[in-house]
Amino acid sequence: MAFSCNGFSMFAFVCLVMSSLLVAPSAGNFYQDFDLTWGDNRAKIFQGGQLLSLSLDRVSGSGFQSKKEYLFGRIDMQLKLVAGNSAGTVTAYYLSSQGPTHDEIDFEFLGNLSGNPYILHTNVFTQGKGNREQQFYLWFDPTRNFHTYSIIWKPQHIIFVVDNIPIRVFKNAEPIGVPFPKSQPMKIYSSLWNADDWATRGGLVKTDWSKAPFTAYYRNFKVTASNAAWGPNSAWETNELDAHGRRRLRWVQKYFMIYNYCTDLKRFPQGFPPECRRSRFL
Repeated sequence: MAFSCNGFSMFAFVCLVMSSLLVAPSAGNFYQDFDLTWGDNRAKIFQGGQLLSLSLDRVSGSGFQSKKEYLFGRIDMQLKLVAGNSAGTVTAYYLSSQGPTHDEIDFEFLGNLSGNPYILHTNVFTQGKGNREQQFYLWFDPTRNFHTYSIIWKPQHIIFVVDNIPIRVFKNAEPIGVPFPKSQPMKIYSSLWNADDWATRGGLVKTDWSKAPFTAYYRNFKVTASNAAWGPNSAWETNELDAHGRRRLRWVQKYFMIYNYCTDLKRFPQGFPPECRRSRFL
């Protein structure tokens, strides 16, 4: 199952809108903003700090992290994922604090066989506990071009955004006893690594090392501080989703969501977590 703007007329309007949204934000500099943390020369910075790549081979993957920590704000990064047969590989892009009670906000891209869609895996950890997974197919091929993946982290909510389309909202539900990440500053991390023991069909499809090295690319990193001007969508970035944002969120969740912990009866036979009953848009 693959998605393309050329092949699906039902997505023609969406593709037109998407094209208008892919204007690159003003970019940071990878030399100034990030450290290459592991993988030796498998992690590289190009073009005067405007482009970064991570690679994976049979010996090792690679990764980087931000020099700074952030507490609230909007994080934007453009990624172009591993092309071709990427089964067994995982490209992780996330925010995280440190320690056994760490907080974490995750994008993970699970590779697949050529012609099949990537799975976008999302999760939220608070005080060291996660188990809040939602998974999606994407409505485009994430290996052909760069696309923007954003995390909007406010005291009121966390919004996962793809090309300025909200795909998931995790609201602050502390009044009903649900911990929310709001006190631990987090760094930005990314890594490309081998996870063929679980990532593709539960580990049934193994990494084809004859296709190595596997490479993902990054550009146009941007952080907007929580006290700065948000731009054209400030209403839902600082408060709640507006009607247009809710429609886009419903569209993604109806057509592209493939797993939601809030509907997994086998996992929660005694009842869903309390935040699942609070809003259909969690």
